Amino acid sequence: MSTRKASVAQSDAPPGAPDVVQQLLAERRELKVANERMRLELDEARSARTKPDRRLGLLEDENRRLRQELAATRAEHEVLLEGLARAVEGLERASG
Repeated sequence: MSTRKASVAQSDAPPGAPDVVQQLLAERRELKVANERMRLELDEARSARTKPDRRLGLLEDENRRLRQELAATRAEHEVLLEGLARAVEGLERASG
């Protein structure tokens, strides 16, 4: 009986309806596959985020070196400013 109902239902369907159903099923399968790919990519991205970037150590070393260089340059600058201030003070005493 159920096959008879199915054949009656198919005969009532407009022409081209099976094609639309097949297209929708194919699209559904494609979307499921795309969804699974995206889920896998997301999982991969999350796991990669927990791994330290190997360039990070190099950047930290360079940052440390540049900070030391900056501190040395600032200290040298201070020494030069003090020497300049003494020279100006000496010139003012000599001329005054």
